[in-house]
Amino acid sequence: MRHVLSALVQNVPGVLSHVAGMLASRGYNIDSLAVGTTESPYLSRMTFVVVGDDHVLEQVRKQLEKIVTVVRVDDISAKEHVERDLMLIKVKAAEGKRSEIRELCDIFRARIVDVSPNNLMIEIAGQERKVEAFIDLMRPFGILELARTGRIAMVRGLQRGNGDTGSIQRAASAPTAK
Repeated sequence: MRHVLSALVQNVPGVLSHVAGMLASRGYNIDSLAVGTTESPYLSRMTFVVVGDDHVLEQVRKQLEKIVTVVRVDDISAKEHVERDLMLIKVKAAEGKRSEIRELCDIFRARIVDVSPNNLMIEIAGQERKVEAFIDLMRPFGILELARTGRIAMVRGLQRGNGDTGSIQRAASAPTAK
């Protein structure tokens, strides 16, 4: 089973390598990982996608919660949430094919962000299956280069993880380790 985990961590050097190293040393595979600052300059959000049964998920959560710079870990795949991937893709674009590529971009709500004599660079954001479908449609044109972010996700509406905002507020107001 696929799980999307969101971890709020203190925004200090070394947190990413510490978390990734801990998971790797215990044999857990991360399918996707994205990290970025939050509304607080003292916190970052790490979004992981891991595959495994509920036992694996629980082990990953327990290991993450042992790390002192981790403020909170939530399995948001069990909640109503929105998740997105972002991709830049460079494809061959001969003159006779540009209009076809442009039409596919319109259908997928992608944007052409760079044009050169022989290729186009396209930006697309959406759910993983949308991004994968777009890649499949670009293959016949010739993919020259491709870069993707990890998955990012947030719980819908007013829900906010497990509801424990006290520890988050304390961590967000002070740059020291908890």
